[in-house]
Amino acid sequence: MSKVERHLFVPKELQPSAYADNPFPWGGQTISQPYIVALMTELLELKGEEKVWNGPGQLSGSHLAELVKEVYTIEIVETLATSARKLFLQMGYQNIHVKAGDGYAGWPEVAPVDAIIVTAAPDHIPGLS
Repeated sequence: MSKVERHLFVPKELQPSAYADNPFPWGGQTISQPYIVALMTELLELKGEEKVWNGPGQLSGSHLAELVKEVYTIEIVETLATSARKLFLQMGYQNIHVKAGDGYAGWPEVAPVDAIIVTAAPDHIPGLS
């Protein structure tokens, strides 16, 4: 988690407090609290060769890229997907794949994955509700 430059993901006015253990607004969405993302990641018990679906969550996608082989993330807001894709490339992440779209539809072309981490609060789980 400490390798990720969190300040690059938050609005300029919030950058001075970017490393606090708080969620932050980002383009109409929210960047999750680091503690929660770290706990969720730890519970996945990743070994390093996994293919992980991360939806949504650009910041958590970048920390996962430090831990696994491939990360696939879907962002429903197209402008956020575009900016995340550019930011990941600028940061040197070649193993994060970003798609603009509805995460409820999944990403069938990359299935199956080894793990899923969801840092949003959906109103239902597809296929279960």
